[in-house]
Amino acid sequence: MIEVLYEDNHLIAVNKRSSDLSQGDSSGDTPLDDQVKDYISEKYGKPGRAFLGIAHRLDRPVGGVILYARTSKALKRLNELFQKREVRKIYVAIVRERPPKDEDTVVHFLKKNEQQNKSYAYDKEIKGSKRASLTYRIAGRSDKYYLLEIELHSGRHHQIRAQLSRIGCPVKGDLKYGYPRSNDDGSISLFARMLEFTHPVRQTKLTIRAPLPGSDVWKLFGSNPEIIW
Repeated sequence: MIEVLYEDNHLIAVNKRSSDLSQGDSSGDTPLDDQVKDYISEKYGKPGRAFLGIAHRLDRPVGGVILYARTSKALKRLNELFQKREVRKIYVAIVRERPPKDEDTVVHFLKKNEQQNKSYAYDKEIKGSKRASLTYRIAGRSDKYYLLEIELHSGRHHQIRAQLSRIGCPVKGDLKYGYPRSNDDGSISLFARMLEFTHPVRQTKLTIRAPLPGSDVWKLFGSNPEIIW
């Protein structure tokens, strides 16, 4: 069963599990968008497949808020909001290493390696790279880990994973970007916590949040008063 975070005639947002595919691929696993279409068809008794527009995606091992459009009009306007960077995107991540600063905005130049399905972060622009920027702050601490709150300013391939790895703080469980051990459930400890934007049809401010995952490592920070989002 999907967990619906927000729904109206134009939009639907759900809490993606770390095991879900955002969109179909060669694995043959049922993607999340198909599950959402089934939910809409069943709830509203719509014949055939319901329309569902994909405005953004999350990596498969990442959970959290994912937003879809329920009409072509809403999809067109949502795409414009994302392209103009008018959607505020807040993530949280668990890392083992303390970041260089308690709070900082970091800029790198990312280049995607298609064969490896991996992006490499460089301090200076190189041929084929794209500028990537995010702001992080330490939002919590435990005996072994730090919780980082991250605001994403651009939307590059594997951006948070690549940039945190570049500053020496790979996300917990992210073997591809340098963390030494995987998480037991195959996830990585990166979570899309919040989206904030102007509703593409109603023109009102909309903030959608997902509750933190319930696994033990996230429970270390779940009641931390420093988490403001």
